[in-house]
Amino acid sequence: MHDIRVDVFDDPACPWCLLGLKRLDNAIDALGNDIRVDIIHHPFLLDPEASEQGEDIVEVLTRKYGQPPFEAWDRIEAEAKKSGLDLDMRKQTMRYWSQPALTLIAAAADKGTQHAVAVALGRAYYLDARNISDLDVLAEIAAEHGFSPEEARAIAGDRSLYPAIAEAAQWASGQGITGVPFFVFAGKFAFSGAQPQEVFAEAFERALREAA
Repeated sequence: MHDIRVDVFDDPACPWCLLGLKRLDNAIDALGNDIRVDIIHHPFLLDPEASEQGEDIVEVLTRKYGQPPFEAWDRIEAEAKKSGLDLDMRKQTMRYWSQPALTLIAAAADKGTQHAVAVALGRAYYLDARNISDLDVLAEIAAEHGFSPEEARAIAGDRSLYPAIAEAAQWASGQGITGVPFFVFAGKFAFSGAQPQEVFAEAFERALREAA
């Protein structure tokens, strides 16, 4: 049995993170049964100044990039289809802050369900257009991954935990991580972005060669 650790820096409000996690999962599915992958998620705040109440996502992105996001959305939708992800970027009309969701993802490490929670939150945000800053929504999702609804609501709503999320995100930025998703395989092989599927496969091959 070979164990490979994959560190992932991501934010569930990032659509490219959702695609990157899908490509990571596709690559894991292609591995042999004698390989165990341990995925560790680290918080990154795509928009540290995101409004708690939520904002119109087209307005947010137009203000940030100086032009409407529609062409960029077309590109990611086309890329997502290549990996079996049916993504409609026009479905989610709001940008919500990530602190409650990232706090829940961090807590899920103790449950052994961190990766499943991270994927579920990204899918809820973009595929189902849900508000993943809403504690009831978070509690409902987390209840499928080892939490009681009351426990999930208490953790995600505990504002005393949010500074640690911000500090971890700032640390990542200080390490040179300026965009997400960002992946580190076996502590050595790193790349940024939802790279083509073959890049994920090659990263696992390199990690396995190193382990051997």
